[in-house]
Amino acid sequence: METVEATTGQPSAADIAELPQDAILEVLSNQRRRFTVQYLKQHSGEPATVSELAEQVASWENGKLIDELTHQERKRVRNALRQFHLPKMADYGFVEYDVDRGTVCLTAATANTNFYIDALTGREIPWGVYYLGCSVACAIWLVGLWVGLYPFTVLSPLTYSTFVVAFFVCSSVGHVYDNQYRMRLGARTEPLEVNAE
Repeated sequence: METVEATTGQPSAADIAELPQDAILEVLSNQRRRFTVQYLKQHSGEPATVSELAEQVASWENGKLIDELTHQERKRVRNALRQFHLPKMADYGFVEYDVDRGTVCLTAATANTNFYIDALTGREIPWGVYYLGCSVACAIWLVGLWVGLYPFTVLSPLTYSTFVVAFFVCSSVGHVYDNQYRMRLGARTEPLEVNAE
């Protein structure tokens, strides 16, 4: 299951207009295009050659080091990027693609927008379900304290309250870290899907 969310960091109204929600969903619905954004965000807006980009995308796709890629694996990705993905991303305003020079870079709108990809691997619990479970556990503790049931009466209400607050603070810190490091395109050295598969 994957969801996509975009937030902007100090964008102008023109930047937002360049990346409508439908365009974001369309462009990021494809793994090669997500890998392209990931690679270009790591290069801080500097133009990259299509060959360099294709090698890294092929490396992530095939789970191999760049030096281990076959000529066919490189060529297949390079041709797909040149003929389909990069022109489409350029049409949507995500990248500036110079066909003659064979270079590509992010537009200002894309560089100023954070894209969050949430890919669950089957071993992970969505944050919403996690917080729902925590809330149910806290409600059970509260009822147990209110009614005076054992083992809820072993510790004082202040001790329980301190534990609950500390637990939610730690969970929130983990959630923020997860959003900023794991789920944001370009924040990691490898895309989320490379380790999720």
